[in-house]
Amino acid sequence: MHIQVSGKQVDLSDALKHRVNTHLGTLADRYFDKGLEAQVTFSRARSFFTCDINVRAGRGLILRGEGEASDANAAFDDAAEHIAKRLRRYHRRVTSHSRATTRQEIPQLARSYVLQPFDESHDDTPQTPATTEDTAFATIIAEQPTDIPVMVVGEAVMRLDLAGSSFLLFRNAANRQISLVYRRDDGNIGWVDTAPIQADAS
Repeated sequence: MHIQVSGKQVDLSDALKHRVNTHLGTLADRYFDKGLEAQVTFSRARSFFTCDINVRAGRGLILRGEGEASDANAAFDDAAEHIAKRLRRYHRRVTSHSRATTRQEIPQLARSYVLQPFDESHDDTPQTPATTEDTAFATIIAEQPTDIPVMVVGEAVMRLDLAGSSFLLFRNAANRQISLVYRRDDGNIGWVDTAPIQADAS
């Protein structure tokens, strides 16, 4: 397992780096058969440390854990425990995914954009309500390729949870239509299915 440990305005001791490598290596050996990549980033905000762990566990499977505490070691423990809990929840399915990666259907390629909000404080031109709405997010400041994987809804929910993401766009393997799962404010998972609605025969 290749692990990159870095700090943002934080000096990391060799002992901490060794601890991170050992702990994540143990997790990888327990749940995965193949080599993985992980990026661990420590930073400091006021009086506490934060730790962000991102693990790439095969095609399209990302695990993420975040932690914060009064010291860097405790922040790492918090983040690693988040990942461990998610792995325990999906133990069988994650292990099966790791072994079947080569047989997965190739995902559809798409583009992802980051739009910059319109800054009214730097524009003296009067705007009508319609014009203001049209230009609210008109400037593209970043573009990157992204994958739209093909999977069933259950796997999409699993990947959403493992990555700690707010949403996941995918192509439903059951009907080949684009679908979206997302994390609701009430803690439940929402699912948007774009498959055509069948008319009621009655």
